[in-house]
Order: sequence, then C-alpha cells, then structure tokens
Amino acid sequence: MDDPSDRIQLIMTLRRQGIVDARVLSAIEKVPREVFVQAEDQLKAWDDNALPIDCGQTISQPYIVAFMTCALEIGERERMLEIGTGSGYQAAVLSHLCRRVYTMERHPALMRQAQKRLHDLGYDNVTTLLADGTNGWPEQAPFDKIIVTAAADSIPQVLIDQLREGGILVAPIGESRDNQTLVRVRKLGGRVEQEDLLPVRFVPLLKGVARET
Repeated sequence: MDDPSDRIQLIMTLRRQGIVDARVLSAIEKVPREVFVQAEDQLKAWDDNALPIDCGQTISQPYIVAFMTCALEIGERERMLEIGTGSGYQAAVLSHLCRRVYTMERHPALMRQAQKRLHDLGYDNVTTLLADGTNGWPEQAPFDKIIVTAAADSIPQVLIDQLREGGILVAPIGESRDNQTLVRVRKLGGRVEQEDLLPVRFVPLLKGVARET
C-alpha cells in the first residue's frame, strides 16, 4: 500500500542530494513507483535504491532517475527516445515532462508488463516498441532528447544521428559494470560535445531482441 509520507521522504532525500528541479521532483512524486516493482519489493518502492525486476534487469535508484532526467533539460513540447523500457518507470516519469516518449525494450516479457502498467495508469503519450535499441527508432527520428538506460562501450553513432540539432543524449558509458560514467552529449553545429557527469552502474546494452524463455 502506498504511504504518502514515503513519497514525501523520498522527495526530501532527493533535494538533499542536490535535485532541485521542481518539474522533475513533481514528476517523480506523481508516478506510483510501487506499481513498477516486483510484488515482494513494494514496501521498498519509495526507498532510494535500485531494485531487481524480471529478465535480470533493474529499476534504477530514484536519485539516478532524477539526475538523468535533470541532465536532459526536457522541454514540455519535446519528443524523447528512451532505450531500455525496463519496468516502464523512467518512461512514466518522462511522460510528465515532455510531449511524447518513444521507448524501446528488447525483452518481450518486460515490454508486455510495461505496456500494461503504462496503459492502466493512463500514460497515453508513451509509445512502446519491442526492438533492438542499439538501432534507435529511425521512423520517429529526429528526437529532441535521448536517454539510454543500459551501458555500452561507446554511444552508438546511430543514436547520435537520430538526435536533433541542439538535442541532448544522456547515457552510461563503460567497458565493465565497475567502470561506468554517465555522460551527456550535446549536438551543436554538427559537432558532438561530451561531458562526464558521475560514476554509475548499469546493466549492459545488448544487441538484438531477447528470446522468450
């Protein structure tokens, strides 16, 4: 059962950690995180921790969700691409901040679960696709902002190509889970400017669509 005091406590924790964007904090407060975690973890849903979900994936720590979302500098009329839908939680947060979210997932089971959650909660500005996220979504490009929620050795060039001029991409980069850095890329004047933000730990970005088990 959702306890409103848990939400308030999390927002206060995020503020103490330097998350001060009122729009982002409001979006996180509005999204019922307990719906996006496994049943056995619902009592921990509003803790500032990552939690396991199906298919060996995780729902990110709220601080990381908030930090990445702030780093994107999202405008309310913008179109966003998310690589790695997972449980659908990040997409739900983004949906409160922009015009439309396009989100891709390679695990069929995760996609089905996320689609149901997002539909049941009324997030009708989120469009989902079961596909290989490393190829992006060329039919809907270009995007104002792109967020990648799994780590690669480098940012796939195809994603940079699908980023609108002046757009921002945020992604974890690193060869191993113990050596990853969250980076922000801006596409300006045909050039790419990259900025390191903070150390992170994400699951790897994999090619192809996963088989059903």
